[in-house]
Amino acid sequence: MKKNYWKRFYNWFDDRIQFEDIIQFAAKKYVPVHSHSIWYYFGGVTLFLFIIQVVTGILLLLYYKGSEDLAFESIQYIMTEVQFGWLIRSVHSWSANLMVLAAFIHMFSVYFTRAYRKPREITWVTGMLMLFLAMGFGFSGYLLPWNELAFFATKVGTDIAGVIPVIGKPMLEFLRGGEDVTGATLSRFFGFHVAVMPAIFTVLLGIHLILVQRQGMSEPIEYEDKPEKEKKSMPFFPNFLLRDLLFWLIVLNIVALLAVLFPWELGVKADPFASAPAGIKPEWYFMFMFQTLKYIPAHVLFFDGEVLGILLFSAAGLLWTLVPFWDRKTLRGEKTRFINYLGIFAIVYIILLTVLGYLE
Repeated sequence: MKKNYWKRFYNWFDDRIQFEDIIQFAAKKYVPVHSHSIWYYFGGVTLFLFIIQVVTGILLLLYYKGSEDLAFESIQYIMTEVQFGWLIRSVHSWSANLMVLAAFIHMFSVYFTRAYRKPREITWVTGMLMLFLAMGFGFSGYLLPWNELAFFATKVGTDIAGVIPVIGKPMLEFLRGGEDVTGATLSRFFGFHVAVMPAIFTVLLGIHLILVQRQGMSEPIEYEDKPEKEKKSMPFFPNFLLRDLLFWLIVLNIVALLAVLFPWELGVKADPFASAPAGIKPEWYFMFMFQTLKYIPAHVLFFDGEVLGILLFSAAGLLWTLVPFWDRKTLRGEKTRFINYLGIFAIVYIILLTVLGYLE
């Protein structure tokens, strides 16, 4: 009787949603199995961490007040009065950092395996745009507690954006909502963080996931040359999906351990009239850029040092995003060491400058 009830329940939904079509589609999908297969899972890990961000962000939003007078106190209330509020905030903060880390790993794994080549150029571009947005989430969310470190770090970050030629001044005023970092800046960052960027991110994520499902998992170039009988694969459902869920469970445990053992501190409330504390540093994923700008001389030929650094990073980010369109050798199915050397240089540079930034 119970079995018959569930069958009727399933049939009712199947008549309206066509579950069978989805199941048949998933059953026909296969994932290549090779020495680089482990990197396939980091896309799913990034997605899972974004889901944690959404869930914990909504819970925090129930108590957070996005105003200059109440922002710090509302976070303080969440951490001290709301049941498990401190845990939710720590999970939100740690998962944000791990999401950016997983996105970087996913991006570099796609880059080194040349998974951006035809017909996956749009998949790569949407992924890069989501990585930039994830970093934007971190920058905008950093100010929301309205504590001392966040206030002055935001001031430094927007000052850097303000030195860009032509568009710098309007951009600074747009970000800050005026000349200085004030309550208007907090309101704007709050709007960016909970409405504007999530909306754009969701659209890009939908496009990205649809393309991945339509195109399937990319095979490395050397794997494509093998005879079909030597290629290995596994069904997406349930084999790959269950392995993906296992990774999610491991990541959830890591986030929980970090949140419990290293809870996110609140610090001191921001005072716009106080002097900046020593050792102001950005989030780790901005550190390599921040440190580079410190090493560039004040003037290089006819350029201001900061302006030159920002222009170089902007050009590098644009070229990296458009790599499927200028890497012609990969497009023809050929291997090129230059792409590998460029990727290795980028990883070493980011790690080295980040470490130097924290050692100073």
